Amino acid sequence: MEFSHKSVLLMPAVDGLAVKEGGIYADCTTGGGGHSLEIAKRLGNGKLVCFDRDPEAIEAAKKRLADYSPIFVERNFSEIADAFRELGLDRLDGAIMDLGVSSHQLDDPERGFSFHSDAPLDMRMSGEGMSARDVVNEYPEDKLSQILFDYGEEKFARGIARGIVQARLTAPIETTGELAEIIKRNVPLKVRKEKNPCRKTFQAIRIEVNGELEALTKALDDIFELLSPGGRLSVITFHSLEDRIVKQKFRSLLEGCTCPKDFPVCVCGKKPRALAVTRKPITADEDELAENPRSRSAKLRIIEKL
Repeated sequence: MEFSHKSVLLMPAVDGLAVKEGGIYADCTTGGGGHSLEIAKRLGNGKLVCFDRDPEAIEAAKKRLADYSPIFVERNFSEIADAFRELGLDRLDGAIMDLGVSSHQLDDPERGFSFHSDAPLDMRMSGEGMSARDVVNEYPEDKLSQILFDYGEEKFARGIARGIVQARLTAPIETTGELAEIIKRNVPLKVRKEKNPCRKTFQAIRIEVNGELEALTKALDDIFELLSPGGRLSVITFHSLEDRIVKQKFRSLLEGCTCPKDFPVCVCGKKPRALAVTRKPITADEDELAENPRSRSAKLRIIEKL
């Protein structure tokens, strides 16, 4: 299946980087290369480092950026500090992170990300390591329930986890279709009628399989440390869990003195380390929503290092 992915908030995210000719930039989630291509067009003789742990994404981006000469790194963005050290790079003028699952990963049934088709339970972005099948068939009930509640914000987590454990006593759960049916059987009928009840559980398992939230927290810290003064970070989020992490990290970097308001002078010495380029998150306009419905939940936040 040909790799395809519509870059969400393409121009606002790249415009927000204020790309300088000759600078060093990183696309931490290259995907099909949409954001990378737009950065490369503006970069002149600068350096662009393209990260993605999905080998199919890297191959697609290489074709799309054939007229340019970016550095491709098939690693998770949480390893950016190590990768830059190995490349002999010690600074960044800007970085972009598009945290959504790519259209290709969702639309290719064999990747096992979607509950709309019946395919092997996988969900690995890199194609390596623990899969969704391992989580569903090997995790104890209490751990499954906690993951569904924490990462999916699923209020029926206990019932779904119990249903999974009971079903796998008969035979291993092998496909997305089997898992979807188990989920549907273990939520109230009203929920099944209102909307597809599988989204939150599939999201939770995907996050667990790929270690997404831990990787995001580490990457935000490491990228900010690599940024030169005046360097910018654009981050696009798609669900409340990752957006909360980004928002809290940015808030801590924007925050100055934390002394009680009744102190006559500051004694904490804390000063802001960044300024907000976007005071409020940027969201997709009507044209983009009409062209790409998956952009509906996207939020773009941008900060600049002081």
